[in-house]
Amino acid sequence: MCLIALAYRQHPRYPLVVMANRDEFLDRPADPAHFWPDAPHVLAGRDLRAGGTWMGITRHGRFAALTNHRDLRRPLVEGPSRGHLVRQALEQDIDNGITAPYAGLNLIHGTVDDLHYLNNITPDRTPLAPGIHGLSNALLNTPWPKVQRAKAGLEQVLNGPEDKLIDGLFELLTDEATATEEHLPDTGLTPAMERALSSIFIRTTGYGTRCSTVVLVYHNGQVHFQERSWPHGHTVVQEFAVG
Repeated sequence: MCLIALAYRQHPRYPLVVMANRDEFLDRPADPAHFWPDAPHVLAGRDLRAGGTWMGITRHGRFAALTNHRDLRRPLVEGPSRGHLVRQALEQDIDNGITAPYAGLNLIHGTVDDLHYLNNITPDRTPLAPGIHGLSNALLNTPWPKVQRAKAGLEQVLNGPEDKLIDGLFELLTDEATATEEHLPDTGLTPAMERALSSIFIRTTGYGTRCSTVVLVYHNGQVHFQERSWPHGHTVVQEFAVG
């Protein structure tokens, strides 16, 4: 994933609301979200090159979502695919931090009522505080323009009509507004590329937003999971009860 915004213990009906975009090279093959044959409790998309995933939720109530940490000045790490860590987090607790030599990453993981934030840059593993959080390719709640827009938009949609919630979140996830030059992050890319990547929804030659996902977890344990793949708009909807 390259953008995650979530409301955690903020809404009277939904203890967890997640909106997220996965940005990736367009030629990297992936399956849309589905319950995996080799792990039938796991609902997630699947990277067909390395076998991992970027975000998922399980019938047992575990959730995990990952973003890459982008800083081209850091030494290159030739480690395993970061998507394997997401699967690991969906299947068990990660109490001992990240032990494999992964490239820079952020991970939100845990049960839907006990989420944690983990990265391998600082590194930190901390309980996720109740509130509205945003995560892109820097540390949690780093005030990049896209993160700020996503958090503010999420709060606004949550305070609006409930029957507009899902459509409102997907509308936010297709926002292509870019940041002005003075507000661009500096991660080692050219200014033109920093600007192209500063929008919530990314569209460039060969790279961009591949899917948008909304997850609603109700107080009674019901889950609504909806994913829209781009550019064709293929939609996956799954509803189930955790337990």
